[in-house]
Amino acid sequence: MNLQPNTTRSSAESAPDTPQAPASAADQLHKPASIFLLTLNAGSSSLKFAVFDVRSPPAQIAFGAINGIGSTLATFTLKGMTSDLSEHASIPALDQVRALTYLLERLADTLGCAGFAAVGHRVVNGGLHYRDPQRIDSAMLAELKRISAFNPVHLPCEIALIEMITAKFPQAAQVACFDTAFHNHMPRVARLLTIPRRYEALGVVRYGFHGLSYTGLMGDLQRLAGAQAANGRVVLAHLGQGSSMAAVRDGQGIDTTMGFTPAAGLMMGTRSGDLDPGLMSYLSHTEQMSPAEFDHMINHESGLLGVSETSADMRQLLAREGGDVRAAEAVALFCYQAKKTIGAYAAALGGLDTLVFAGGIGENAPVVRARICEGLEFLGVELDATRNEANEEVISSAASRVIVRVIRTDEEWVIARCVCSILGLGTDVKDVEIKA
Repeated sequence: MNLQPNTTRSSAESAPDTPQAPASAADQLHKPASIFLLTLNAGSSSLKFAVFDVRSPPAQIAFGAINGIGSTLATFTLKGMTSDLSEHASIPALDQVRALTYLLERLADTLGCAGFAAVGHRVVNGGLHYRDPQRIDSAMLAELKRISAFNPVHLPCEIALIEMITAKFPQAAQVACFDTAFHNHMPRVARLLTIPRRYEALGVVRYGFHGLSYTGLMGDLQRLAGAQAANGRVVLAHLGQGSSMAAVRDGQGIDTTMGFTPAAGLMMGTRSGDLDPGLMSYLSHTEQMSPAEFDHMINHESGLLGVSETSADMRQLLAREGGDVRAAEAVALFCYQAKKTIGAYAAALGGLDTLVFAGGIGENAPVVRARICEGLEFLGVELDATRNEANEEVISSAASRVIVRVIRTDEEWVIARCVCSILGLGTDVKDVEIKA
């Protein structure tokens, strides 16, 4: 899959068909359901969303998130693309379905969304049979249920949201946008796991994730720097609560850090990343840890939180590192793993032309970017300290052989473009190309 979305920017470089905000949120009231497109991006404890008007040209109306799902009180935020719509509330949301129920009520009250022409879902994995984005039908839903053990953290809640939309809005077309699609063309040497070959037939391979983010980043890279840069040797670093990297050559991913599940690869907010596989056997013997408990540990109690013992939030750890060795070690380990991976991917690519930082940490933590890039001068990476501190679009120095960029990732807009292309909604989707 190759999507090239025009994400919203304040820069004069924004493409002419970048979505334009309506005059006010009130303008959206009482419009027919056929103009609204809803995107849902569900995590284990969060639900990000956006609403689009799919007439030509498509326009984003609102966006927001529900965070802390499953805790005593979750936080709900809803913002319009204009200043007259802004909500923030603490809500009871013990699971994703209840979170979506609340969201739909608020969208109906604030935007008049009594229904939707379409709903686009980020789906973490479609296994071997579903890779490229496509309309959801009963056969796909059955297959997603069959492979739900591939990703018990994400797939069950994504399936529940699909079923809820089907029940509430049976007329709405639903499209699954698989987070693995970007990595479809990885060579077999990057897809195979070093376990008995018979498991490959069961779908146990390295899939890679964050594909929607990478799709958008590559589209933006081509828009900002041209085809030569996008077809060069690129490392994409999506660093946030979930972190991964991808090596891209000639516009296609050739390797990525996440594997069979999104728990693999780099250290993350609460996920461990790569571990010695013997650790599970050791803990089962010494602490009688069950497989379910081990899975919970590596997904919810590890990473920055596990090493620091205080927080999964990089901002808090940076504020504490001067007086807390645990926080300092968590930050150092995060930066070290990222630096090491950039070096490895430069080797796999045969060099490096462009390095892109994205994600909550990648976009907003200059000190982390600086520590990751420190020592990579031998690869041609040299940052401009002033540009980096200001979070500018290009943060490499004039003398740097490698162009280092900061690009905001926007998975919701990638989903929306994909849905419009597949369903023929609106007419302004000429820059979207889907390849099997």
